Amino acid sequence: MKNFKFKSQLPFVLAGLLSVVIVSCEREFSDEIALATYPDIPEVFTDVPVSLTDQFFVSYDPADGANVNGFGTDTKEAYMGTTSIRIDVPASNDPQGNFIGGIFLDRGNGRDLTNYDALTFWAKGSVTADIGLFGFGTDFEGDAHAVGLENVTLSTDWRKYTIPIPDASKLVQEKGMFSFSAGTARTDGLGFTFWMDEIRFENSGIVAQPLTSIFGGENSTLTAYTDAVITTTGVTQTVTLGDGSVVTTAIAPGYLDFKTSDPFVAQVNELGEITVVGTGEATITASLKGFDAVGSVTITSMGRFDLPDAPTHAAADVISIFSDAYVNVPIDFYNGYWEPWQTTTSADFDVNGDNILSYENFNFVGHQFGSPTVDGSQMTHFHFDVFIPGTLPSGARLKVTIKDFGADGADGGGDDTTQEYTVPTAGLAGDAWSSIDIPLSLSPKSKIGQLIYENDGSDDVTALYLDNVYFYKQ
Repeated sequence: MKNFKFKSQLPFVLAGLLSVVIVSCEREFSDEIALATYPDIPEVFTDVPVSLTDQFFVSYDPADGANVNGFGTDTKEAYMGTTSIRIDVPASNDPQGNFIGGIFLDRGNGRDLTNYDALTFWAKGSVTADIGLFGFGTDFEGDAHAVGLENVTLSTDWRKYTIPIPDASKLVQEKGMFSFSAGTARTDGLGFTFWMDEIRFENSGIVAQPLTSIFGGENSTLTAYTDAVITTTGVTQTVTLGDGSVVTTAIAPGYLDFKTSDPFVAQVNELGEITVVGTGEATITASLKGFDAVGSVTITSMGRFDLPDAPTHAAADVISIFSDAYVNVPIDFYNGYWEPWQTTTSADFDVNGDNILSYENFNFVGHQFGSPTVDGSQMTHFHFDVFIPGTLPSGARLKVTIKDFGADGADGGGDDTTQEYTVPTAGLAGDAWSSIDIPLSLSPKSKIGQLIYENDGSDDVTALYLDNVYFYKQ
């Protein structure tokens, strides 16, 4: 990823009550080895944070739009007891950030959660609204065991939610106690409030064998190059709970055991990071607790891969969308998956630390950076490097659309303006990088929010790679 997370430590004030609980970690000794054990504490928040410091909440990065001002407690609302956690979700136009979220972090040595099968909690909203994420396992130190329940619709009365643990044996020293992220997608940009209470790990009575998937459950194919590092994506688990309800969560690859059909072509580590080491073909599969996951990726390695030339423009003259040479602006997405028209899928990789946007099944794809938009008033050009694998088809062209969101700064408004530019066949190359510079004629260009790349000449162009995507002035 090109954007890194900032950790904002927010003190937790409990209506004048400061509760500090000290838990000691015992050590068991044998004659030959000392084994560390960690506290088995299932409760995270009851009326107070349990065995957590007063700075246990760590916000997502404000540079990415996270608002750090809406986290607190409420002594007038509680599912049980006297106090709940209150979250005030900001409006979409709040200048201090348009979403709120973060993690509850055990700042000690971590907890032993191997005796539990789920995280449970109670929640309600001031209105019926979607919460983008509830979860656990995110610790901002690798997030090896993160689990997320996405797009949860809250009711205006208290309801219990359950997030299954994929493999509790992995959680011998877990620090990521809880996570959440909320915006205003279902409320037309209007802020709202929700409450959470009785957050704890427990045995919920999960029944039947869970169904685990990688790469979205598809047997996908990918062209890659030696030294490329590919992340396993689309990892989910579907679980039937004791009450008969079915829950699907996004889970970290770290819960799975991975296998490669040819370690001389591609190797995969315990975090699902696939490294291409030679030429040929290899298939990556996975299992969870001995049961095969649905889905795989077959990688065809073409050998060595040359990176594009490093950018030479001064950082002060650049607004970067995607590049390891500069600091990138906050990005909504590099591939919006605009259904049903778009077929383009992502298979991003890095080569020796240089990240590459990789698109397969290419018809068109878009980058969006609307939160906030980019002020390109001083910029004179748009630049990107593009690599089309294989022989360049006759008549291949690449159409680029640059879009300004207009005065309201929102996509789809009547005042949106666009600039279109078609890179001709002569400006492209097969199996090589082409460096493209487009003079900016867009007017206005003070709220640029979208870039679209479109296959405009040949259906035989099925893949392309992008790097060093930025605006600059000269």
